[in-house]
Amino acid sequence: MNPTVVLVHGAFTDATGWIGVISELRSSGIPVIAPSNPLRGLTSDAAYLASVLAQVDAPAVLVGHAYGGALITVAGTAENVVALVYVAAYVPHEGESLGQLQGGFPESPLTGSLKEWTYPLLDGDSGVEVTIEEAAFPSVFAADVPEDVAGVLAAAQRPLAAAAFTETASAAAWRTKPSWALVAGADRTISPEVQRFGAARAGAVVVELPDASHAVALSEPTRVADLIKDAVRATS
Repeated sequence: MNPTVVLVHGAFTDATGWIGVISELRSSGIPVIAPSNPLRGLTSDAAYLASVLAQVDAPAVLVGHAYGGALITVAGTAENVVALVYVAAYVPHEGESLGQLQGGFPESPLTGSLKEWTYPLLDGDSGVEVTIEEAAFPSVFAADVPEDVAGVLAAAQRPLAAAAFTETASAAAWRTKPSWALVAGADRTISPEVQRFGAARAGAVVVELPDASHAVALSEPTRVADLIKDAVRATS
Protein backbone atom coordinates (compact mmCIF):
# COMPACT_ATOMS: atom_id res chain seq x y z
CA MET A 1 0.00 0.00 0.00
CA ASN A 2 1.32 3.41 -0.95
CA PRO A 3 1.67 5.97 1.83
CA THR A 4 -0.71 8.92 1.75
CA VAL A 5 0.99 12.09 0.58
CA VAL A 6 0.08 15.13 2.68
CA LEU A 7 0.86 18.40 0.87
CA VAL A 8 1.38 21.46 3.08
CA HIS A 9 1.37 24.85 1.37
CA GLY A 10 3.32 27.86 2.55
CA ALA A 11 2.65 31.56 3.00
CA PHE A 12 0.87 33.88 0.57
CA THR A 13 -0.95 31.03 -1.19
CA ASP A 14 -3.35 28.17 -0.56
CA ALA A 15 -3.66 24.46 -1.28
CA THR A 16 -4.71 25.03 -4.91
CA GLY A 17 -1.05 25.75 -5.62
CA TRP A 18 -0.58 21.97 -5.55
CA ILE A 19 -3.11 21.36 -8.34
CA GLY A 20 -0.61 20.05 -10.89
CA VAL A 21 1.26 17.96 -8.32
CA ILE A 22 -1.99 16.39 -7.09
CA SER A 23 -2.91 15.45 -10.65
CA GLU A 24 0.49 13.85 -11.22
CA LEU A 25 0.37 11.85 -8.00
CA ARG A 26 -3.19 10.64 -8.50
CA SER A 27 -2.39 9.52 -12.03
CA SER A 28 0.19 7.20 -10.44
CA GLY A 29 -2.32 5.80 -7.96
CA ILE A 30 -0.87 7.64 -4.96
CA PRO A 31 -3.41 8.86 -2.38
CA VAL A 32 -2.98 12.54 -1.58
CA ILE A 33 -4.57 15.25 0.54
CA ALA A 34 -3.73 18.96 0.72
CA PRO A 35 -5.10 20.50 3.92
CA SER A 36 -5.41 24.22 4.37
CA ASN A 37 -2.60 25.79 6.38
CA PRO A 38 -3.93 28.37 8.91
CA LEU A 39 -0.78 30.55 8.56
CA ARG A 40 -1.14 31.88 12.12
CA GLY A 41 2.22 30.83 13.58
CA LEU A 42 4.62 27.91 13.71
CA THR A 43 3.36 26.43 16.98
CA SER A 44 -0.36 26.53 16.24
CA ASP A 45 0.01 25.62 12.56
CA ALA A 46 2.18 22.61 13.39
CA ALA A 47 -0.38 21.51 15.98
CA TYR A 48 -3.12 21.78 13.36
CA LEU A 49 -1.08 19.68 10.92
CA ALA A 50 -0.44 17.11 13.66
CA SER A 51 -4.21 16.86 14.18
CA VAL A 52 -4.66 16.15 10.47
CA LEU A 53 -1.98 13.46 10.56
CA ALA A 54 -3.64 11.81 13.56
CA GLN A 55 -6.67 11.25 11.36
CA VAL A 56 -4.75 9.78 8.41
CA ASP A 57 -5.15 6.03 8.82
CA ALA A 58 -2.03 5.17 6.84
CA PRO A 59 1.68 5.90 6.66
CA ALA A 60 2.21 9.49 5.51
CA VAL A 61 4.78 11.25 3.36
CA LEU A 62 4.78 14.89 4.45
CA VAL A 63 5.55 17.48 1.77
CA GLY A 64 6.12 21.11 2.73
CA HIS A 65 6.49 24.11 0.43
CA ALA A 66 8.25 27.22 1.76
CA TYR A 67 6.96 27.99 5.30
CA GLY A 68 5.25 24.61 5.10
CA GLY A 69 8.72 23.09 5.41
CA ALA A 70 8.92 24.41 8.98
CA LEU A 71 5.56 22.82 9.78
CA ILE A 72 6.52 19.37 8.50
CA THR A 73 9.77 19.65 10.46
CA VAL A 74 7.79 19.96 13.70
CA ALA A 75 4.69 17.83 12.96
CA GLY A 76 6.74 15.20 11.16
CA THR A 77 7.63 13.56 14.46
CA ALA A 78 4.20 11.88 14.31
CA GLU A 79 4.49 8.11 14.38
CA ASN A 80 2.83 7.53 11.01
CA VAL A 81 5.12 9.94 9.12
CA VAL A 82 7.62 7.90 7.11
CA ALA A 83 9.32 10.62 5.04
CA LEU A 84 9.68 14.38 4.61
CA VAL A 85 9.88 16.22 1.30
CA TYR A 86 10.92 19.89 1.25
CA VAL A 87 9.97 21.99 -1.80
CA ALA A 88 11.70 25.41 -1.98
CA ALA A 89 11.38 25.28 1.77
CA TYR A 90 12.72 26.32 5.13
CA VAL A 91 14.30 23.42 7.04
CA PRO A 92 14.79 24.68 10.60
CA HIS A 93 16.54 22.92 13.47
CA GLU A 94 14.97 22.30 16.85
CA GLY A 95 15.01 25.54 18.85
CA GLU A 96 15.57 27.68 15.76
CA SER A 97 13.20 30.30 14.35
CA LEU A 98 12.82 31.12 10.68
CA GLY A 99 14.22 34.56 11.39
CA GLN A 100 17.34 33.01 12.89
CA LEU A 101 17.72 30.58 10.00
CA GLN A 102 17.29 33.32 7.41
CA GLY A 103 19.51 35.70 9.38
CA GLY A 104 22.64 33.73 8.55
CA PHE A 105 22.29 34.61 4.86
CA PRO A 106 21.81 37.74 2.74
CA GLU A 107 18.23 38.98 2.61
CA SER A 108 16.10 37.90 -0.33
CA PRO A 109 14.02 40.40 -2.36
CA LEU A 110 11.02 39.25 -0.31
CA THR A 111 12.12 41.28 2.71
CA GLY A 112 11.71 44.64 1.03
CA SER A 113 8.47 43.66 -0.67
CA LEU A 114 6.29 42.82 2.35
CA LYS A 115 3.14 44.75 3.24
CA GLU A 116 1.93 44.72 6.84
CA TRP A 117 -1.71 44.34 7.87
CA THR A 118 -3.36 44.00 11.28
CA TYR A 119 -5.94 41.53 12.49
CA PRO A 120 -7.80 41.08 15.81
CA LEU A 121 -6.56 38.61 18.42
CA LEU A 122 -8.81 36.78 20.86
CA ASP A 123 -7.48 38.80 23.80
CA GLY A 124 -8.58 42.03 22.15
CA ASP A 125 -5.14 43.10 20.95
CA SER A 126 -4.09 43.32 17.30
CA GLY A 127 -1.70 40.99 15.54
CA VAL A 128 0.46 41.74 12.52
CA GLU A 129 0.35 39.73 9.30
CA VAL A 130 2.13 40.20 5.99
CA THR A 131 1.56 39.76 2.28
CA ILE A 132 3.76 40.55 -0.72
CA GLU A 133 3.18 43.91 -2.41
CA GLU A 134 0.97 43.12 -5.38
CA ALA A 135 3.23 44.80 -7.94
CA ALA A 136 6.27 42.87 -6.67
CA PHE A 137 4.54 39.50 -6.37
CA PRO A 138 5.21 38.15 -9.90
CA SER A 139 8.97 38.75 -9.80
CA VAL A 140 9.42 37.76 -6.15
CA PHE A 141 7.16 34.72 -5.97
CA ALA A 142 6.14 33.50 -9.42
CA ALA A 143 8.60 34.62 -12.09
CA ASP A 144 8.24 31.43 -14.14
CA VAL A 145 4.44 31.17 -14.31
CA PRO A 146 2.26 32.99 -16.87
CA GLU A 147 1.79 36.68 -16.11
CA ASP A 148 -1.99 36.43 -15.88
CA VAL A 149 -1.74 33.55 -13.41
CA ALA A 150 0.81 35.44 -11.31
CA GLY A 151 -1.58 38.39 -11.23
CA VAL A 152 -4.41 36.24 -9.90
CA LEU A 153 -2.12 34.72 -7.27
CA ALA A 154 -1.07 38.21 -6.17
CA ALA A 155 -4.68 39.31 -5.73
CA ALA A 156 -5.67 36.12 -3.87
CA GLN A 157 -2.81 35.99 -1.35
CA ARG A 158 -3.36 34.54 2.11
CA PRO A 159 -1.39 36.53 4.69
CA LEU A 160 1.10 35.02 7.11
CA ALA A 161 1.12 36.09 10.77
CA ALA A 162 4.42 37.80 11.56
CA ALA A 163 4.76 35.56 14.62
CA ALA A 164 5.68 32.73 12.25
CA PHE A 165 9.13 34.29 11.81
CA THR A 166 9.96 34.43 15.53
CA GLU A 167 8.48 31.26 17.03
CA THR A 168 11.03 28.46 17.38
CA ALA A 169 10.68 24.90 16.13
CA SER A 170 9.91 22.52 18.98
CA ALA A 171 11.29 19.50 17.09
CA ALA A 172 13.28 18.57 14.01
CA ALA A 173 11.74 15.47 12.48
CA TRP A 174 14.48 15.21 9.85
CA ARG A 175 16.81 13.99 12.59
CA THR A 176 14.99 10.65 12.59
CA LYS A 177 12.99 10.60 9.32
CA PRO A 178 14.45 10.29 5.79
CA SER A 179 14.12 13.47 3.78
CA TRP A 180 14.21 14.76 0.22
CA ALA A 181 14.53 18.37 -0.93
CA LEU A 182 13.96 20.35 -4.11
CA VAL A 183 15.95 23.58 -4.33
CA ALA A 184 14.50 26.30 -6.55
CA GLY A 185 17.62 27.91 -7.97
CA ALA A 186 15.97 31.18 -9.06
CA ASP A 187 13.88 31.63 -5.90
CA ARG A 188 13.54 35.27 -4.80
CA THR A 189 11.35 34.53 -1.76
CA ILE A 190 13.51 32.01 0.15
CA SER A 191 17.03 32.30 -1.18
CA PRO A 192 18.49 29.12 -2.70
CA GLU A 193 21.38 29.37 -0.21
CA VAL A 194 18.95 28.99 2.69
CA GLN A 195 17.29 26.02 1.00
CA ARG A 196 20.64 24.30 0.27
CA PHE A 197 21.87 24.84 3.81
CA GLY A 198 18.77 23.36 5.41
CA ALA A 199 18.68 20.40 3.03
CA ALA A 200 22.35 19.61 3.61
CA ARG A 201 21.97 19.87 7.39
CA ALA A 202 19.05 17.43 7.22
CA GLY A 203 21.01 14.99 5.08
CA ALA A 204 18.30 15.20 2.43
CA VAL A 205 18.43 13.77 -1.06
CA VAL A 206 18.61 16.98 -3.09
CA VAL A 207 17.38 17.90 -6.56
CA GLU A 208 18.00 21.44 -7.82
CA LEU A 209 16.12 23.19 -10.63
CA PRO A 210 18.36 26.15 -11.52
CA ASP A 211 15.68 28.25 -13.25
CA ALA A 212 12.74 27.55 -10.92
CA SER A 213 10.99 30.31 -8.98
CA HIS A 214 9.41 30.01 -5.57
CA ALA A 215 6.20 28.89 -7.31
CA VAL A 216 7.94 25.72 -8.51
CA ALA A 217 5.00 23.48 -7.58
CA LEU A 218 2.93 25.37 -10.16
CA SER A 219 5.62 25.84 -12.80
CA GLU A 220 7.24 22.40 -12.55
CA PRO A 221 4.58 20.04 -11.13
CA THR A 222 6.02 16.95 -12.84
CA ARG A 223 9.48 17.52 -11.38
CA VAL A 224 8.04 18.13 -7.92
CA ALA A 225 5.81 15.06 -8.18
CA ASP A 226 8.75 12.94 -9.35
CA LEU A 227 10.68 13.78 -6.19
CA ILE A 228 7.67 12.95 -4.04
CA LYS A 229 7.30 9.65 -5.89
CA ASP A 230 10.93 8.87 -5.04
CA ALA A 231 10.09 9.31 -1.36
CA VAL A 232 6.94 7.18 -1.71
CA ARG A 233 8.84 4.37 -3.42
CA ALA A 234 11.62 4.45 -0.83
CA THR A 235 9.16 4.12 2.06
CA SER A 236 6.47 1.81 0.63
